[in-house]
Order: sequence, then C-alpha cells, then structure tokens
Amino acid sequence: MRILLVGASGTLGRAVAAELGQRHEVIAAGRNSGSVKIDLTDVDSIRQGLQQAGELDAVISTAGKVTFAPLADFKAAPHGESLHTLGINDKLLGQVNLALAARDCLRDGGSITLTTGILSDQPIVAGSSASLVNGAVEAFVRAAAIELPRGLRINVVSPTVLIEAMSAYAPFFRGFEPVSAARAALAFSRSVEGAQTGQVYKVF
Repeated sequence: MRILLVGASGTLGRAVAAELGQRHEVIAAGRNSGSVKIDLTDVDSIRQGLQQAGELDAVISTAGKVTFAPLADFKAAPHGESLHTLGINDKLLGQVNLALAARDCLRDGGSITLTTGILSDQPIVAGSSASLVNGAVEAFVRAAAIELPRGLRINVVSPTVLIEAMSAYAPFFRGFEPVSAARAALAFSRSVEGAQTGQVYKVF
C-alpha cells in the first residue's frame, strides 16, 4: 500500500512509520517536516499535500494540538478568542478536513485513520479541551463510517499516555499506566490492514 502519514515526525508517528513501513510505502507528512508538507489548520495545505502525494491506499493522522489548562482559565468566548480554539482548529477540524479531503482522492477500498486519546473516556484536571476534541473526533468517525463511498473505511485510534512522553506529561497523568508508542502503533496496523470501519481502537 501507499500510505500518507501526517504527523510522521512525532513520537507516535515515528512508531507508526516503523510498524507499517515494514510492509508498505509510508509517505511522511507534517507541518514542518516530511516529504509532503501538510498543516492541519490550513485546508489548502491539506488539499495540496494530498495532491502531491499521488495515489494513496490509506491516510493516517497522528497529529493534532490541544490546550491543556485548568477549567477556571476557560471563559465563555467566541471562537478565536476561546482557549478551545487551538484544539478545535487543529486536532478536531484539522483531522475532519483531512478525512473529507482524503475521501475524494483515496483509491477504492482505502482507509482513513485518525487519532484521539484516553481523555475522551478518562478525564483529568486541565484536560477538558482535549476531552471535548477527542470525543467530537470519535463521534465524527462513527457517523462518517456509514456514509463513506467506494468501500472506503474510517477508524480512530485512542491511546493512553505514551511511555516516551511521560517526561512531559507525567504530572497530568498520575496513576495512569502508560503504553509504548510501538504498542499504540499496532492499532494503526489493525485499522489500515484490517476490514473494520467506524471503530475506536482503544490502547489502554
């Protein structure tokens, strides 16, 4: 398969590339790195990146930023001024736009795999925006799966905190059992190389 991996330079992205790269051609993409430049907050960038990548059997996103802050810091505010703006524009709308653009260029029977995280199920202090965004992405995937044309499939991988990221995130995830990026990467193989659609693959 020819697979476009957005977020390939990140901790999870590198593990996914290592896992799928053993059997398939993985094209690395990212905002500032990779052979294809894709900024999830820029629809034109998404479209141009997909066009540059050429014919594809799968599109994966391991990218997406959110704001971690105490709920007390979030004030009622319009989009653009709210602390939720980063997560909505990047991890939520960015991944949704990537999926919609991929739908129109993937080969028949191709797949789309997005990424969320454990906070859609297990909230933490300062993680309300991440929970909001993750839950919305997962709901979109379940709904999109019943309407995608041409035998296309869509799934989402929801990992817990990664072992490799604990140096930065440990204070937020006390009591959580982290998993290795390599273990989380297996769920992406399951999505790309399997036959299911509309699934949330939880790795925790």
